[in-house]
Amino acid sequence: MDLVIQAAAIGTADVAAIASLTGAQGIHALDSGSLRAFRLARVEPHAGVAELCAAAGIDHAFVPSGLTRDRVRVVAMDMDSTLITIECIDEIADRVGIKRDVAAITASAMRGDIDFAESLVRRVALLSGLPVGELEHVYAERLALSPGAERMLAGFKAAGAKTLLVSGGFTFFTDRLQARLDFDATAANVLEIAGGHLTGRVVPPIFDAQAKAARVAAMRERHAAAGGITIAIGDGANDVPMLKMADVSIAYHAKPVVRAQATYAIDHCGLDAVLNLFA
Repeated sequence: MDLVIQAAAIGTADVAAIASLTGAQGIHALDSGSLRAFRLARVEPHAGVAELCAAAGIDHAFVPSGLTRDRVRVVAMDMDSTLITIECIDEIADRVGIKRDVAAITASAMRGDIDFAESLVRRVALLSGLPVGELEHVYAERLALSPGAERMLAGFKAAGAKTLLVSGGFTFFTDRLQARLDFDATAANVLEIAGGHLTGRVVPPIFDAQAKAARVAAMRERHAAAGGITIAIGDGANDVPMLKMADVSIAYHAKPVVRAQATYAIDHCGLDAVLNLFA
């Protein structure tokens, strides 16, 4: 087993301390773009690693030697607060001065306190009458990719993986991101529009957690059935079912309920840190 450690900056003393704790038999610097990353070879897991890394702001993962990038066949990911840095519906709401009301419902759903479908219906209802042009303003002016997103996607696609973007958000945004980032497939909710304005309703059926999981399962069956690896990346409670469908699940800057159920967690780095988990 190897140990991957990575952060925006890692001190030499921290690397040495972690290597000593785990009895690492080799330390290899990784080509990691803006990150500093190291793979410590043939380590023994040690409980002190988590505490040391947390204190130093370092992401760490104990990875098996067989976890190689060329085996990755599917990379599935959430959109809001994962691929991108914002929650689109919260930013739409901010355009009309109701962000606090909508964001409170969003946060409750992300923690798993309320059912996602109920939360979506309640939030979209608050947007009734909003001109569609406000969505374009959000995409053009507020939407930003998470750090390392493009590098991560390019790295896995170069290794032959198919990419899937699944979101409890809206096709208005996933369609644009698919064209921008060349996703192989996307799925999300469709906002009902009449006369150039939102009606306050979602076109049924609602694309929820189980629908996300079903799309990941279908992609896995189609492209990774012969021993390939499926990765799923998410941050909220609505992502947990799809994470369970994957061979390797990544909690990205995630809520505790997600982090506790994922294979690995990225808490400090950008999305390109996922690449370094695969030799």
